[in-house]
Amino acid sequence: MYSRGGFLDEFKNAFNRPNYSHVQLIIINVVMFVLIGLLNVIMNLAQTHVELISFIALPANVDVFITRPWTILTYMFTHVGIWHILMNMLILYWFGRILINFLGSDKLIASYVLGGLGGGVLYMLAYNLIPYFAQAVNVSILFGASAGVLAVVAAAATLVPNYTVALLFIGPVKIKYIALFYVVLSFLQSTGSNAGGEIAHLGGALVGFIYIKQIQKGTDLGNWVIRIMYFFKRLFTSSPNIKVSYKRTKQSRKSKAHTSTASSPVHSKKSDQAEIDAILDKISEKGYESLSKEEKQKLFNASNK
Repeated sequence: MYSRGGFLDEFKNAFNRPNYSHVQLIIINVVMFVLIGLLNVIMNLAQTHVELISFIALPANVDVFITRPWTILTYMFTHVGIWHILMNMLILYWFGRILINFLGSDKLIASYVLGGLGGGVLYMLAYNLIPYFAQAVNVSILFGASAGVLAVVAAAATLVPNYTVALLFIGPVKIKYIALFYVVLSFLQSTGSNAGGEIAHLGGALVGFIYIKQIQKGTDLGNWVIRIMYFFKRLFTSSPNIKVSYKRTKQSRKSKAHTSTASSPVHSKKSDQAEIDAILDKISEKGYESLSKEEKQKLFNASNK
């Protein structure tokens, strides 16, 4: 069956679906990747010498950054190579689903943005304070979603360290070991050819770890990120003013009286969802560790459905 809206409707629906933020972040990164590629081709054909990447990537030089402060955000959605974006988006999809299953979409977005900011700040601090990087500070730029992605990986591994995934050619592996592998690898390569990127990875992973630890203590460090996001959402979306009225008639009261009191599968599903929502609210207010063993088991079972 053909839908008139086509691609645009599917695009809009992706941003309206609940618990779909991992795909939404992927869409934003892919759209940015395509736009950058198209603009680069156009500028090359026009024989212009403007380097577009320099206006959206994060510079290590503080003086340059002051003239382009937006780069602390744009860099984390910027990719150049196909393999670069492909690997980042695959990892974001896998670990993003885990985080959404336990904490919901908002926490995933917050961890990604906070991780990107933390990775960018650590990158700039390292290049401006550590003598080893002094010669490269004026020519180094940072781009890619890796810091935000590593924050999501670290957040998921901190929240449910023993959650197991099946890796190709390896088999079942607990995600805490996957996160540890990425952190150790980034540290070992922090003086290599991609030193800036590896340092940003470490910053993102550290922020992801701290973010979840604070949530477990009842403090949401990413609350401001979500408030800003919903503020801009309200600017671009309008809610229709619909008034719904309902008048119960004698007939409806009679039919209700004859309705069987046995619980239906629909009611059972609603009850289960209400329990999960209550558990998630408890995590937000008091932290993950405040959950009882039964509540943790219910949350884990729900994530595997």
